[in-house]
Formats: sequence, structure tokens, C-alpha cells
Amino acid sequence: MFTSLSRVLIVSAAALSPLAHAVTPAEQLAGYTAQAGAAAQPARGQQLFTTRHGKDWSCSTCHTATPTVDGKHASTAKVIAPMAPAFNPERFTDTAKTEKWFRRNCNDVMGRECTAAEKADVLSWLLTLKR
Repeated sequence: MFTSLSRVLIVSAAALSPLAHAVTPAEQLAGYTAQAGAAAQPARGQQLFTTRHGKDWSCSTCHTATPTVDGKHASTAKVIAPMAPAFNPERFTDTAKTEKWFRRNCNDVMGRECTAAEKADVLSWLLTLKR
């Protein structure tokens, strides 16, 4: 039998599980757009994704210029699933994972973290890619 305290701890632990952070790509886009205070621009997102920003790589170096197919990490050759949510339904469904990879990849590509507007632009472009 569970005590009241046990029930509270179980419910609290469930709320902290990765599933509690599951969202849709559209919800993440809405969050970035709200943080940026401006509408996302897909064309600007595509440009950011496919252009080098003073470093050796662009996003498309590993994710391909049309991120509807598997990519491959430039250094490790590890296969990377498609970035576009229409081609990879798991993409952009976990806020913590999305933030982790934006932080890491923006630093690799631009030497800094991406702004909320840049994240919104890239995600808005990726959402335009349909089957």
C-alpha cells in the first residue's frame, strides 16, 4: 500500500521524467518565437542552416542541405537521422534534447549559442519540408 507521501513522490518523479518534456515541434517553435518577440522567417532559417558562419562547418555539413534524409557527422561519420520533423517524427519533441543539440551545434557552427530568433527561423524552415 502506498502512503500519501509515496503517491506524491511517485507523481513528482513521473513529472520529472523525459516524457514530461515531450512537446510538438510547433510548440517549440511557438516558444522560440515568443522568446524572440518576432515572427520566425523560414527563408532566414534555411540560409542560417546552409551557410558557414566563420567556422569550418555549416549545419548542412552534417545534416545535408536538404535535411529530409540521413546526414553523417563530419568527424565521426555517425549517421544522423533527418532533421525535418515530417521525415523524423521524434525530432523536436523533447525540449531538453532540442536545447542540448542547439547549444552544441550552434557553438560548433557559429562559435556561440543561437538566439531564440535563430532557433525559430531554423525550426520554421524545417517545418516547411513536407513529404
